[in-house]
Amino acid sequence: MASVPSLASNVQQRLADALSAALPEAGSADPMLRRSDRADFQANGILALAKQLKGNPRELATKVVEALGADDLLKDIEVSGPGFLNITITDEAIVRTLAARAADARLGVPHAEKPGTTVIDYAQPNVAKEMHVGHLRSAVIGAAMVEILEFTGEKVVRRHHIGDWGTQFGMLIQYLIEHPHELDHKADSASGEEAMSNLNRLYKASRAIFDSDPEFKDRARRRVVDLQSGDKETLALWQRFVDESKIYFYSVFEKLDMEIDDPDIVGESGYNDMLVETCRLLEESGVAVRSNGALCVFFDDVKGPDGNPVPLIVQKSDGGFGYAATDLSAIRDRVQNLGATTLLYVVDARQSLHFKMVFETARRIGWLNDDVKAAQLAFGTVLGKDGKPFKTREGETVRLEDLLDEAVDRATAVVREKAEKVGLAEQEIVENGRYVGIGAVKYADLSTSAVRDYKFDLDQMVSLNGDTSVYLQYAYARIQSILRKAGDAKPAAHPELALAPAERALGLHLDQFGEVLAEVAASYEPHKLAAYLYQLASHLTTFYDQCQVISEDNTVEVFENRLFLVDLTARTLHQGMALLGIRTPERL
Repeated sequence: MASVPSLASNVQQRLADALSAALPEAGSADPMLRRSDRADFQANGILALAKQLKGNPRELATKVVEALGADDLLKDIEVSGPGFLNITITDEAIVRTLAARAADARLGVPHAEKPGTTVIDYAQPNVAKEMHVGHLRSAVIGAAMVEILEFTGEKVVRRHHIGDWGTQFGMLIQYLIEHPHELDHKADSASGEEAMSNLNRLYKASRAIFDSDPEFKDRARRRVVDLQSGDKETLALWQRFVDESKIYFYSVFEKLDMEIDDPDIVGESGYNDMLVETCRLLEESGVAVRSNGALCVFFDDVKGPDGNPVPLIVQKSDGGFGYAATDLSAIRDRVQNLGATTLLYVVDARQSLHFKMVFETARRIGWLNDDVKAAQLAFGTVLGKDGKPFKTREGETVRLEDLLDEAVDRATAVVREKAEKVGLAEQEIVENGRYVGIGAVKYADLSTSAVRDYKFDLDQMVSLNGDTSVYLQYAYARIQSILRKAGDAKPAAHPELALAPAERALGLHLDQFGEVLAEVAASYEPHKLAAYLYQLASHLTTFYDQCQVISEDNTVEVFENRLFLVDLTARTLHQGMALLGIRTPERL
């Protein structure tokens, strides 16, 4: 089915046509339509036009109103103040538009006019290291943007740039050579917890010897050279670490209710064969220059505290490659081999300067240009209740698995309290507890503007009140309960009915879903979708208070129309929450 134009876009078009008819000298002027508290919409564009045409804004506004006239879309148009237009939509137009949305599996949401290919770099854990709370935001925000962009028609390529290369692997591999039975189990049968336990034990043991035995330290450093030069035995052992770590990664991502596919994991090592060529291209083009033996890119606006330029070091003076070489090679690969038109990096805000320099370097050499853009979706820090970076009581970084397990435990307790009233079996309690707990963690993250820090407060996250995912999940489950109680009655739109104020407010908000998604996809701001869904649930609460759905006082038409409104609300909540990666249980 074709997309359904929103009420706002229909009003915008009607106003633009009226402006052209009433004021032909204005050309194709923008009516500057926006939502309003005084009416359904307000148009402010005539004020700017009056200055341009040197006319009286109220007189010009009156001419436009005369050209508009009332019809089945526009119920009332009032000239207000110095020349604003306050516009009220007919109830019939609201219901007809919502009925068209309800008839479409996509709720009438259009695909992007010119979809491209976006490569999203997100969820970047490190091999042989535990995932901690700092990994949460990249994974959750990135996964939501994947879903949102794909829903709008964009081709999305996922990339998990895991840390799977570097000097620590010399130490780990050398230890494994000298203690060959440390990872003796079948990788495909190990649990994530067992895999991480093995890696932790091995890392601590190898680090202890590395720090205390100079001869082992020398052997470990030589092993790094073997790894970088492609020695087969060394690479095979390195691969065991990667495989063991993936078992663990997948177990954590499964807890997060996120799907990670093996082909999407292309770590630092995936670009090794490109590094020399990347450096050659940068140096031959003059974008990078040698400075004290290192290959560097300089920027006029990047200086250190001493006022001297701080370069992006692509290759160190000893011939080693830094993150810049890998990141620039990744850009080459994603643009030239994957056909990316947009590169989106969901990375900690503290790395903003690095990516600014990398992107500018790629632009200078032409890998990024007017047709291919790169952006960092920077995110802030997860804080504890005290407003300080989230740590354990011992001052250590919080393990992500522990945090998720606690969220599920808390949520399961909340679900269990309500279970008897709803009649949930134990299996449903456990399943819903997981959906509520993980949803709570994701929503707390996604309902905050990514660039801001936020406080991790599980008590608030699993609360039934306020801006939480639990509030939204209960709103959805409540509608399902109403639909079950309605029996054989079917939702049906009745455009001929007059709407109560709460029905109008709910309907107008439902109609904004497509506009909000388009804005979120363009600006990479999933918190705006979370805000929309919270407002939708709030409108629903007001609707419940003021407009009883199942009541002997209702006519059949009113009953069916209200069923239609709540059913479309449930579908919109379900779709919106799914795009954020959050489940909506049928019963809570």
